[in-house]
Amino acid sequence: MAGPRSPLPCPAKKAALVGVVLLTLAACGTVDVGEGLVPVPAYSGDEDFVWCVPYAREISGVQIRGDADTWWDQAAGRYRRGSRPAPYAVLALKPDSRLTDGHIGVVTGILGPREIRVSHANWGWNSRTRGRVYTHMPAIDVSPGNDWSRVRFHHPDTGGYGRVYPALGFIYPDNRTIPDIRVAEAETSPPPPSPAPNAAATAMRQLF
Repeated sequence: MAGPRSPLPCPAKKAALVGVVLLTLAACGTVDVGEGLVPVPAYSGDEDFVWCVPYAREISGVQIRGDADTWWDQAAGRYRRGSRPAPYAVLALKPDSRLTDGHIGVVTGILGPREIRVSHANWGWNSRTRGRVYTHMPAIDVSPGNDWSRVRFHHPDTGGYGRVYPALGFIYPDNRTIPDIRVAEAETSPPPPSPAPNAAATAMRQLF
């Protein structure tokens, strides 16, 4: 099972369309990202603290601005929305008591109907883990109906899955054609078993 990978070394140009991003990657060369994964362009921003919104906008091509908790409503009538992951779709998390401004990440791998990889920024709980870019972070669907309304992430700094986050769904970018990966089907797949807790994972669930 593939773990988190570093972004591609080639700087990606900001683009509203997927084709531009993929052409940029092709010109610079790609790496073997592993089965079920898609290439992740290197983020072109130079800020010390990377927020989830500018990162997701550049990597996905979904041209929405504003706080993460506004993206789902802003996408209505502009982009297709749904409950199934697809390459470069934006996963929008619902604001809650601990994630007050919501959060967005980009699907960069589909390993099964209940397991994806997400590339996103500023996913952490202290000064060392926040403001960073994480690529191909494992995420699993733990919703009863396999509709990706409840999600857990496997953070590399803890080695385990964190707490359950409510999700609104996926925002699909325009004009992205990825022939080798299809939208994940959700026929009869049961929720994955929760990994055995460890001290680090328990601490993360309590903090973030």
